[in-house]
Amino acid sequence: MKAVRFLLTLLFLFFIVPNRLVVQSSVKVTSSTFGTMQARNIGPAIMSGRVTSIDALQTDPRLVYIGTASGGLWKSTNGGVKTKPVFDKHTMSIGAVCIDQDRPDTVWVGTGESWTRNSVSVGTGVYKCTDGGDIWKLMGLENTERISKIMIHPENPDIVFVAALGHLWGPNEERGLYKTTDGGQTWNKLLYVDENTGCSDFDIDPGNPDIIYAGMWQFRRTAWDFYSGGTGSGLYKTTNGGLTWSEITSDLPQGKKGRIAVCVSQPDNNQVFTLIESDKTALYKSTDKGESWEMINNTPTIRERPFYFALLVPDPVDTNKLYKPGKNLSVSQDGGKKFRNMGGAIHLDFHALWISEKDHNFMYAGTDGGAYSSNDMGGSWQHMRNLPVAQFYHISADMQKPYNVYGGLQDNGQWMGPSRAPGGIRNSHWNEVNGMSDGFSVIPDKVNNNIVYWQMQGGIFAQTDLNNRSVKFVAPIENETTGKLRFNWDAAISMSPTSNRVYVGAQYLFKSEDRGVTWEKISPDLTTNDAAKQQQAESGGLTVDNSTAENHTTIICISESAIDEDLIWVGTDDGNLQVTLDGGGHWENTSGNIPGLPANTWCSSVYPSRFDKGTAYTTFDGHRNDDKKPYVFQTTDYGNTWTSLATDDITAYCYKIIEDPVNPDLLFLGTEFGLFISLDAGSSWAQFKGELPNVSVMDMVIHPRENDLILGTHGRGVYIIDDISPLRQLTSEILDSDFAFLDSRAAVPMNVSGPQWPGLGDEFVGNNPTTAIPITFYMKKRHIFGKMSIEIFDRNDKRISELANVSRKGVNRAYWMPTMKPARTPKTDAIPFQMMFAFGGPEYLPGIFKVRVTKGKDVFESDIEIHKNPDHPYTQEDLDIRMKTVMKGYGLMEDLAYTDRRINDVLEITDPLEDSPEFKSSAKKKITVMNSELESIKDRMMVRKYGDVRGDSELREDLGFLYGTVRMFPGRPTNSQIRRMDELALKVEDMEKDVDNVFGKYLEGINTQLEKTGLDAIKVTTREEFDAEK
Repeated sequence: MKAVRFLLTLLFLFFIVPNRLVVQSSVKVTSSTFGTMQARNIGPAIMSGRVTSIDALQTDPRLVYIGTASGGLWKSTNGGVKTKPVFDKHTMSIGAVCIDQDRPDTVWVGTGESWTRNSVSVGTGVYKCTDGGDIWKLMGLENTERISKIMIHPENPDIVFVAALGHLWGPNEERGLYKTTDGGQTWNKLLYVDENTGCSDFDIDPGNPDIIYAGMWQFRRTAWDFYSGGTGSGLYKTTNGGLTWSEITSDLPQGKKGRIAVCVSQPDNNQVFTLIESDKTALYKSTDKGESWEMINNTPTIRERPFYFALLVPDPVDTNKLYKPGKNLSVSQDGGKKFRNMGGAIHLDFHALWISEKDHNFMYAGTDGGAYSSNDMGGSWQHMRNLPVAQFYHISADMQKPYNVYGGLQDNGQWMGPSRAPGGIRNSHWNEVNGMSDGFSVIPDKVNNNIVYWQMQGGIFAQTDLNNRSVKFVAPIENETTGKLRFNWDAAISMSPTSNRVYVGAQYLFKSEDRGVTWEKISPDLTTNDAAKQQQAESGGLTVDNSTAENHTTIICISESAIDEDLIWVGTDDGNLQVTLDGGGHWENTSGNIPGLPANTWCSSVYPSRFDKGTAYTTFDGHRNDDKKPYVFQTTDYGNTWTSLATDDITAYCYKIIEDPVNPDLLFLGTEFGLFISLDAGSSWAQFKGELPNVSVMDMVIHPRENDLILGTHGRGVYIIDDISPLRQLTSEILDSDFAFLDSRAAVPMNVSGPQWPGLGDEFVGNNPTTAIPITFYMKKRHIFGKMSIEIFDRNDKRISELANVSRKGVNRAYWMPTMKPARTPKTDAIPFQMMFAFGGPEYLPGIFKVRVTKGKDVFESDIEIHKNPDHPYTQEDLDIRMKTVMKGYGLMEDLAYTDRRINDVLEITDPLEDSPEFKSSAKKKITVMNSELESIKDRMMVRKYGDVRGDSELREDLGFLYGTVRMFPGRPTNSQIRRMDELALKVEDMEKDVDNVFGKYLEGINTQLEKTGLDAIKVTTREEFDAEK
């Protein structure tokens, strides 16, 4: 009866819900449609993210390339003090990087991380550059998915070896050890076992490059299991450059083997080390080029998580020293028999280590917390604080001003940071909500800003009180009714859009109305409850690895409707998409109604429409089934039927879809390879590329007050696209028009109080939103021929500004800083510090202004309004007094500059006349006396003697400092400032009179003498001429 009742309800609603008709434009929406709109990265870099591969130039280690798990490739030419991304047009997951040491402008990059945890991104092949990282070319091996290592032949740079791990989530043949002999034009598969086995590591004998050792690894991950090991794994050797291979079995483990690492000692090529995962994982050593082996170490240092820490790095100088990166960095000084933890203030989980051959004290390390350098063999480390490669899983924001962004990161806990800050968003502006392990959802309480919900892996939910830093664990706890609860590694938590209610998902859905003090189970088991997929205790293969990463048959997304609190959608990791219309009383699984969706595909997101109760959007992510197709769907009848929104425009599998809260046709889609936007309710999509790389966009929210789209990326931190309101207006009519103005959010001055001391030169600083006012318009085509200008006019139709031109196809944003031109001042070489306050003009008052865009012969006009800042606590009387005082100071600065101009007009003529033979001595004497009096006035007007640091002041400095300090404060000036402005006005007036007196005494007579000698009379600039110059 429940199913019948549910179906009848769906049928009833289907007939009463209106269908929305989307009118298609004749203009195809592409990335260029978004024009000059850009995303800004706010970091953070304080905790950075996982670094997977590092290579540096041996002759000059200041040149270093840093490959990251999902944040791209970074380059530094000064040892990491400054870094820059050099691979942003390509795949963000880097498995290997290799510099041609003899030709350092040539660099090889293998994409796709080889440290195969559950959250890894994917690669798209091998790339090469020959210009130091500017232009990259895809060289093939596109379907390898993961590259573990690249090495260049020491004698021939056209010969390159590539270890391809292959697909993580399924079988494929493009894996093994590859070789090119023509610089990447063609590839030969040297070593291949089967479709389930890839090359995890290899090394070339430095003394004889025909000798190569290679480790082959059989592995497979599913959404519910990971298995490392099999008959395909083994250690191989060739002595003829890869033409033939033999498996090394003597003295090594028999039977199933797992991941293998191998390395050759550089100072002693006879010495070879290999780490072999088996039922007795151990380190083996050969002193005769692999002919015989000895097991020398099977301690926990060697055995820890072989799939994640299979790396050996021999010292390039000391034959007895061997490094073992793992959870910590360990070192052996006796050839591998004993290891010690090197310690040091450095993040855990080492995945890359580079050591200088010239000075083996110097090294670079890559960890789950970024890149580091050491000058003392790892005794101490310096963190590169400029790599914003944080790996967010989820993102949220509060309603404070400025608003804060919250999120959880891979292996770096839970954080919050401001959307803008004085001088930019620095590392120090980010604060830990909690630093426990992997962070996922971090959500601020809607009522109490000091309470923040957060989670870590496996369903550990908690609250932090930011006032006292106390932590309260609030997860539902199993009881006799529930039995054992199953929580995903990234378990679902969701805040109601309409109240302070909190939802949490295990296999059941729980809700709490009292911040987790009590929980109510409001559903049956909403998963498939497949017992075969609940064997996580045995996950890992040869080495058990149960981190909860394979927890399965669980709820992973929860969404309550914003227009009906009883309407709740729930998605599970095993392919169910459930909906209730009565607050949990009855549930219906709708996934069987979705056409073309493979069974048991991970439901990555569901989003109920804010416009129509029956409408919802969902994404499914099949990459854990080795299915990288995009799955995006819409229902308009509560899940009874679904329509695919996936098109060929979407290039990757999908994580999240959201609907704009103002325009239902505007959709945003986060994918493995970037952000996609639809302007027509999902009929077509285009990638947004404005300063946003092809990074994994795992979560998104739209700030309801600021209209900002906030992106949580798994690899490049947080991006914000400020004010998406222009996108809401891109209707078919607008897209078909040649030109159209677009509204932006209210133009309100944004002041960020606090110190603006410059950040440290070696740290990342995120951009603030501009304080200028955007002039936004759309053009169907780029303007090429004829003049184009953008002008601003005041309420009296007086032109007050001409803006830098923008003329891109699509959305254009020109920016007007609503301030008057700076006041002119008397000029000298000396600029005392007081004058630093005087640079800057007064802001225009709130009101209506006109924008005029001239495009060839066409003229387009629109109004723009400056609004009063609603956050200012000042009365209108305060604001009026301030503006009156500022404008008085501004006018006085102009008056003083004009007085200086008058003096200069005379001195420029009369100074040379003092030595002119054509003048009588009596006339020269008058000129000398006049010039002396004018110079004396200038001495009282301003500091004139140059000095690097000057603290003395005259009238100009006193006035400039007073004007500047009054202008900087948005409220009422002090009584002392107002009084002082009046006093300085009298001084300016007195100085003008002094100049008039000097001119009156001398100038007429001097002009008479000039005319007698046939010279032009001295002409002094009028005030009208002076004002017209501005």
